[in-house]
Amino acid sequence: MLGVLAGFFVVWCIILVGWFVGRRRILGDNARPVLSGLTFFVASPALLFETLSKAHLQEVFAEPLLVTAVAAITTATIFFTIARFWLRRALPEALMSAMSASLANSANLGIPIAVYVLGDASYVAPLLIFQLAFFTPMFLMILDSSTSTHRTTVVGFFLMILRNPMIVGSGLGLLVAGTGFQVPALVMEPIHLIGGAAIPAMLIAFGMSLNGTRPLQAAAGRRVDTVLASGFKLAVQPALAYTFARFALGMDGHALFAVVVTSALPTAQNVFVAASRYQTGLTVAKDTVLITTVVAVPAMIGVALLLA
Repeated sequence: MLGVLAGFFVVWCIILVGWFVGRRRILGDNARPVLSGLTFFVASPALLFETLSKAHLQEVFAEPLLVTAVAAITTATIFFTIARFWLRRALPEALMSAMSASLANSANLGIPIAVYVLGDASYVAPLLIFQLAFFTPMFLMILDSSTSTHRTTVVGFFLMILRNPMIVGSGLGLLVAGTGFQVPALVMEPIHLIGGAAIPAMLIAFGMSLNGTRPLQAAAGRRVDTVLASGFKLAVQPALAYTFARFALGMDGHALFAVVVTSALPTAQNVFVAASRYQTGLTVAKDTVLITTVVAVPAMIGVALLLA
């Protein structure tokens, strides 16, 4: 337990450094998008490639992937039903709210949590693969079909997946692991160094993003939606993951802890990007990202204490 709490302490320290840097504008106004771009397009794919190239495929494509899928899809389905038929939101807004309630920040916070708290970045790989290769594209396809301004073809659907650098890095890493190919040390060393920049850059950018936003404004009229979406993301989804993993699959110990913690990750910032693109659910997306981001680490510490 002390190791888990120490991991959370490290993560929060770096986030607070990012918050301070952002608040004082030490790196300028464009620092956060630059750091985010560096992690997304360069450092994170390198880290994922190195990690997954050494992974055992039977551990990646196994029970954790199934738990991740069941918990996320069930959470999204329940919340969509509430938003559409109880809160009576329009179809696109209900879809975006369901996305806010179930899509986890698997990269910017998921990878650091996996490294420092769970002990290995490969623990977040099932979540990354599921979200990047299926869950996010599925939401975007449905949103496309429910709006009049965007249409995605089947070819476009697969190109959307293949153009994602994290999918490329993960896919190449899994290919190396599956074939048993030994990457030359001279090639792996720069990959290792570049990948090492991913976690601190992610967390600093993450901390910088916490400045200057106030959620739950009464004028927006979406307080109930936001509170419910935040509760579903931080409580319902990990509870579903625990229930399915423990009682349906018989998981226990560190493996059970890992799938519950990764399910308790905050809402992905990509949700707000999608909301901006489709111009729907902007308030719920923005506020849910902020609230779950602030509350997620204490919530995951609670998970650690409960499962200790």
